[in-house]
Amino acid sequence: MTETANQFKKAPKRKKEKTRSVTVSPEMRQAYADLIKQREEREDYAKHLPSNDKGR
Repeated sequence: MTETANQFKKAPKRKKEKTRSVTVSPEMRQAYADLIKQREEREDYAKHLPSNDKGR
């Protein structure tokens, strides 16, 4: 019975990992957003096309 009492003890809190932050200019942020949007549009377009994996 003493083993079950130890089983439900609270785990010790973990230390948070240090994170890095990057400062980006508004122009670079907009360019990155445009790049992501273009990639999503290409993926949506390619979703409807037949795949070429069968021939290879």
